[in-house]
Amino acid sequence: MKKQVIAISLAAMTALSLMACSGQKSEGTASSDAKVESKDTKDGDLKETGKLVIYSPLTESMIDEMITKFEEETGIEAECLAMGTGDALKRIETEADNPQADVLWSGTIGTVKNKSEYFADYKCVNEDAFYDEYKNKEGNLTRFDTIPSVIMVNTDLIGDIKVEGYEDLLNPELKGKIAFAEPSASSSSFEHLVNMLYAMGNGDPDKGWDYVDKLVDQLDGKLLGGSSAVYKGVADGEYTVGLTFEQGAAQYVGAGSPVKVVYMNEGVIFRGDGAYIIKNCANERSAQIFLDWLTSKETQEFMNNTQYRRSIRKDVEAGNAMKPMSEIKVITDDETNTAEHKSEWLDKFKEIFTK
Repeated sequence: MKKQVIAISLAAMTALSLMACSGQKSEGTASSDAKVESKDTKDGDLKETGKLVIYSPLTESMIDEMITKFEEETGIEAECLAMGTGDALKRIETEADNPQADVLWSGTIGTVKNKSEYFADYKCVNEDAFYDEYKNKEGNLTRFDTIPSVIMVNTDLIGDIKVEGYEDLLNPELKGKIAFAEPSASSSSFEHLVNMLYAMGNGDPDKGWDYVDKLVDQLDGKLLGGSSAVYKGVADGEYTVGLTFEQGAAQYVGAGSPVKVVYMNEGVIFRGDGAYIIKNCANERSAQIFLDWLTSKETQEFMNNTQYRRSIRKDVEAGNAMKPMSEIKVITDDETNTAEHKSEWLDKFKEIFTK
């Protein structure tokens, strides 16, 4: 059954009731496959009150396909509200005394870490298969993929303008033609801000602000409201280039759209993206099963090959629309430092943009 995915703004949330993004619940219990068995959990140990409710900033097409697969393989009915990461975190905080959802599905670790007190401890059954850097060392921050920041280019509009990295975006011919979302509302834009601070500051984020100031001038007063507006804007020809995340751009490459993905030659940060169980949620067992299912090899391969999301499992290779990590200049940031300075950096970006 085709699902309905609901995309809403934070302002409208309190006026809307949760709506299903799934059809009827399949008969039966969770799959016998070990990948969806929650460890150390027996029937009746954890409360269950109804459908698994998920908040997610992912694309509607990905939500639709993945939730369909989850329901078919586990027999668990799920519903989903599609919203930006910032909006989801605000809602989870507001609802802390009476959670209305069970899982936040997606939102980079750097974005969610500062709100980690709203998420429950759980380590999924697949942790041993993860690369070490993506393991859940915190106890309540489960990674399910890794999402590098990229530049998305419309090949019909770019002409002979060279775009190989951040520096090329300062070309006067691109002024007003660069799509970028408000970093406080979009985790992908915040991660791009972090990436450019470290890349253009040669590893010192304090030295990267001179570049940010120049880039903001190139935006020409235009700042979009969310991640999807960036990659859709480039794909639809509203913008020549966009600062987005790999999946947002790669899905259009896979569909044959006139776009290409550029991995910045100054360096790319690969950030873990997470799935998080909301503390004191109504359906904790189903939430645990969802995380186990999401990180299983079969699901990761499906996600990698059909949704263009890079797996964090050592036994799953990158998809065809993605450049192998070995061919990309990979850089790292100090995640703790980034988390500690997030509010400061967002305020500084806003100050630069509004001056």
